[in-house]
Amino acid sequence: MSFWGNWRREGVPQFDSAGASYSVQLTKRRPLISLSKQGSDTGNLRVNLSWRMRTSDIGGRPRRDGRSLLHPAKLFRPEVVQAQGPAVVNVDLDLACMYELEDGTKGVVQPLGNFYGDINDPPYIKLSGDDRFGSGSGETVYVNLDHKDAFRRLLVFVYIYDGTPAFDRTQAVVTLYPANGPRVEIALDERAPEARSCAVLLLENKKGELTVRREVRYVYGFQSELDRLYGWGLVWGRGFKTKT
Repeated sequence: MSFWGNWRREGVPQFDSAGASYSVQLTKRRPLISLSKQGSDTGNLRVNLSWRMRTSDIGGRPRRDGRSLLHPAKLFRPEVVQAQGPAVVNVDLDLACMYELEDGTKGVVQPLGNFYGDINDPPYIKLSGDDRFGSGSGETVYVNLDHKDAFRRLLVFVYIYDGTPAFDRTQAVVTLYPANGPRVEIALDERAPEARSCAVLLLENKKGELTVRREVRYVYGFQSELDRLYGWGLVWGRGFKTKT
């Protein structure tokens, strides 16, 4: 079965931003966290991708005003700006999620092919939309953990749809905001020249316990290569975004 198509894009779900004010960072040394053990396995889990780029990476050093002369060291420090439009950013990152349900159903939620999912019906996963320029809100996938028993595993991944392969310069961060408990952050800051995709995290349901494991595994291809890496078994075809 092919997962490219022309599904109708539905409305963006609106959820409250809950969860604790502190965060947990998953790293190579601490790659695993149990959502169940910290009481974060119910409600709507918000998975957000955000990124920004240094001005020195995207077209030269910005103009400085006279106040910079008071602090000469700042002249040599790259400013950080939030990506706001095509004149500022030269990469288009997409957030996506492969899913496998307990009944054996497999699929993907992603902008390509307009596979935006559904939050109240299977697969109980919904993509909020497609942020093409790295705005402040980024891209968000919602996972309805009130149906956690329906999940077997979810692979959240990021791919560069367009632009220069440069994960280490986008300062991309994937953040999980559960309804309860601390937010969970995973930074995509490792050098991976020419990599086009990155498997970020794997959410698994094992005997009723939901765990999140940091993956951060880069590949030089796209979804089909990630599929082979994790043994999903989907059939992929070439897809394009709807022009806006």
